[in-house]
Amino acid sequence: MPTLLPVASRLLLLPRALLSMASGSPPAQPSSASGSAYVPGSVSAAFVTCPNEKVAKEIARAVVEKRLAACVNLVPQITSIYEWKGKIEEDSEVLMMIKTQSSLVPALTDFVRSVHPYEVAEVIALPVEQGNSPYLQWVRQVTESVSDSSAAPLG
Repeated sequence: MPTLLPVASRLLLLPRALLSMASGSPPAQPSSASGSAYVPGSVSAAFVTCPNEKVAKEIARAVVEKRLAACVNLVPQITSIYEWKGKIEEDSEVLMMIKTQSSLVPALTDFVRSVHPYEVAEVIALPVEQGNSPYLQWVRQVTESVSDSSAAPLG
């Protein structure tokens, strides 16, 4: 049987960003020579669970086509254990990891709720404090036209 690391040792393995989120203090930001430094929290990673891959792919494709997201990763065969209507449930699901601008999370949430088969769809988002600056700038660029437009709500 493998030995478990003590809690303090496991904490050392956590990425610095997670530790700073847990402590409530933002991580130090490296300076950008290009002058277009990433603004911490301007991009979010949103998480949505779906009952199967077909539903997840349909939603993923739609949010990218509508430019509500730059990228969606599908993580198949996760197991979710939760309490629902007084019973403990266990289901196999697909996890969607959605990268978008933080300002688009409300529109993303509204869209997912409008097409998702669950009575209560899981849509949660966490701000990205730091990461690969060119990637984060790409996320903003791909979704820019939606966040700048004052058009009617997407649906």
